[in-house]
Amino acid sequence: MLFFTADEHYGHAHIIHLCGRPFRTVEEMDEELIRRHNAVVKDSDLVVHVGDFTLKNKSRAKSYISRLKGEHVFLRGSHDRWLKEAHEIWEKEIAGEYVVVCHYAMRVWPRSHYNSWQLYGHSHGRLDPIGKQWDIGVDNNDYYPVSFERIKDIMAERPDNPNLIKGGKPRTRR
Repeated sequence: MLFFTADEHYGHAHIIHLCGRPFRTVEEMDEELIRRHNAVVKDSDLVVHVGDFTLKNKSRAKSYISRLKGEHVFLRGSHDRWLKEAHEIWEKEIAGEYVVVCHYAMRVWPRSHYNSWQLYGHSHGRLDPIGKQWDIGVDNNDYYPVSFERIKDIMAERPDNPNLIKGGKPRTRR
């Protein structure tokens, strides 16, 4: 299975107040995020972390990662200084859908005019999606990673992208 998540902010005590998270301490938040992650992700699953995993250094980040199930892909967010080499955007065709993943929400994105999907974080559930977009950050998803299966259900209910070309067919990339 494939999961997406963002804005965990492991080890970041101030995020509890900034986002109104329902935790008393950073330790409680970290433990609950790890528990919820491991409740849905299996060791063989792929998890795409879409920025702001932790403010901590690389060894501290590795200590969190070692406790999380799944294989992990990390995209750079606004607080990921521990990631020396990371992409900011991830594009992939998955089950016939073109999916664009970035820490930041976009007004338009690759193939949006063909109703591609855009998954983002950064806004902590405070920015309404447009068209085929969804905030996959933990604050917007009850502090759980979001499965691709759940995203398919969400997108089935979302309106078309505002820049959709009616009757247009996407061209294959070369």
